[in-house]
Amino acid sequence: MQLEKPALFPEKKTFVWFTVVLASIICLRLFIEYHAYQSFVSKPFYYTYATVLNAYEKSKGGKRYQVLKLHSDEGFTFYTTSHVKDDFQNTRLRVQIFPSKSISFQAYLGTFYVKSRIKEQHSIPLTFKDKLLKKVAAQHENTALQSFYNAIFFATPLDKELRENIAMLGVSHLVALSGFHLGILWGLVYSLILLLYRPLQQRYFPYRHALFDVGITAMLLLGAYVWFVDFPPSLLRSYAMVLVGWMMLLFGVELLSFTFLSTIVFILVALFPSLLLSLSFGLSVAGVFYIFLLLQYTKIFKAWTISLLFIPVGIFMLMLPVVHGIFPVTSGYQLYSPLLSLLFIPFYPLVMILHLFGLGNMLDSVLLYLFDLPSFSKEMLLPAWIVGGYILLSLGAIWRKELFYLLLGAAFSYMVYLFLFV
Repeated sequence: MQLEKPALFPEKKTFVWFTVVLASIICLRLFIEYHAYQSFVSKPFYYTYATVLNAYEKSKGGKRYQVLKLHSDEGFTFYTTSHVKDDFQNTRLRVQIFPSKSISFQAYLGTFYVKSRIKEQHSIPLTFKDKLLKKVAAQHENTALQSFYNAIFFATPLDKELRENIAMLGVSHLVALSGFHLGILWGLVYSLILLLYRPLQQRYFPYRHALFDVGITAMLLLGAYVWFVDFPPSLLRSYAMVLVGWMMLLFGVELLSFTFLSTIVFILVALFPSLLLSLSFGLSVAGVFYIFLLLQYTKIFKAWTISLLFIPVGIFMLMLPVVHGIFPVTSGYQLYSPLLSLLFIPFYPLVMILHLFGLGNMLDSVLLYLFDLPSFSKEMLLPAWIVGGYILLSLGAIWRKELFYLLLGAAFSYMVYLFLFV
């Protein structure tokens, strides 16, 4: 008989106190941020240095202008516009910005728009990341594919048209770097290091623990990667979960639990309060929540059935009401999402290897065919009160199997309605 692993918190009382302490820290951090916000919006103007993260053209009333996404030295990210026709890629600016009270506190914590004047403009030398972006892009003639691969490798923004096609395919989660990608990378990196480590361990240091040595090496490499792609919120959440999960494996503590998930979320929000307003962070947490929920009620089935059927199909179905509370785009091609998610698992490391050897264009024709499939879409946005009720039902399903079955029924009914009757 296998012994049950101890819980992360031996008593509920301990978890409650832990939650109270972190909630207090979050409130204190928000209080400090709010005072910084009030000071910011009360200024008539503000000078800062900022790096251009993205720049693209738009038109209004027959006039063309550029929209710039900037990251300031003070740490906030904002949008502004410029009628200058310069190329702002790989550029650092000194800008005079004009804050106003129309900028909400929520926008200040996330990404806001502010009027500005460019005072100085300096080209910055290409970084190692910029060179990699160019190397990947050079292997593809189609700009959409250049955008796609740089997005899944380096978390760069997608082209607008490609982003819309991917949304109609229901695979936006495959393009935005998240726990799905990090899980694949963890498995790949850990396995490769272990392959090299085993012979050395058996010959020179059999007393060493492979889970510790290989795990800490893999965590350092993945941490460097998360830093390299500028800490996308969903990837940051995933890295924290992998890191703490690895530590819990070392100590033999229960891993797949809602206590574990909520602990990670509280710690990250305490460290980075802006995550409270991050859509990608919220959706990634919701995705992990439904994975844990499915695992809780499908333990009696074989592992391959859970991995190939219950997880991809179940996550797609359970996430539909949540996603359609935010994004209205609906297309019948979204039904391919579970299959495409499974195919992405071997696809991701394969295209990494192909790009390393300069053969990244080998699957271009297949991808272009796939991206061109959806030609039209409908819009269906669920009311907030329905999404709120669905979330409460989801939380209740943690404790009651009857509510879990009710949740599945609600999600399945909505899926049928969405794709057959809308």
